[in-house]
Amino acid sequence: MEPAELEFIGENSPIGVIPNFNHDSIYLISGTIEPFRGGIPLYVPLWLAIHLRQQQKCRIVTPDWMEIDLLEDIKETEKRISTFTKMPSDNYMVEAKLILSTAPEDVPSSDVIKTLIKDIYDVRCAKLRTTVENFIKSEGSHTVNLENVTVLELHTIQPLLPHAMDFLARVEQTKKVVRSMNTTTQSFSMGGSSGSSGNTRPW
Repeated sequence: MEPAELEFIGENSPIGVIPNFNHDSIYLISGTIEPFRGGIPLYVPLWLAIHLRQQQKCRIVTPDWMEIDLLEDIKETEKRISTFTKMPSDNYMVEAKLILSTAPEDVPSSDVIKTLIKDIYDVRCAKLRTTVENFIKSEGSHTVNLENVTVLELHTIQPLLPHAMDFLARVEQTKKVVRSMNTTTQSFSMGGSSGSSGNTRPW
């Protein structure tokens, strides 16, 4: 998927808002949004929250996972282990980008949060590239564990992965050709030996 498609998916994540206006329920294809009552929190799709926030019609409620201690723990865990930890949101980068660029004042310590999220993303992407590189060096003999990797993170290796798979396919094809040639050579040698023994002269 293209980045725009990934962002579109992330924009449908539910997020809390506190409206400063009243409005009846909104009926969408994805479901019904509860009536808006000034000062009463409710959940809406992220794209709608961004739209309302830009019009100064609501305040965005910071997602639970945008908490410094939690993000610091995730960062340290990612740096310590070789596998990928489960992220608190599959669309964490899209959500963080939209929220922190639209309403940084709604997020306590937004600059620190932004830095931590970027650090986590960089560590995970570097780990992902190393995983793919090791897979290539092993010529596909080692399995690759991509559990808990988000779609956006996978997108960072999209240019590399097709080339890697093509390379491994060519390596495997070359191995088959070499094995076939070795088998043919061995068969020819055995056949030649049989023929020469049968034509041995009696003197």
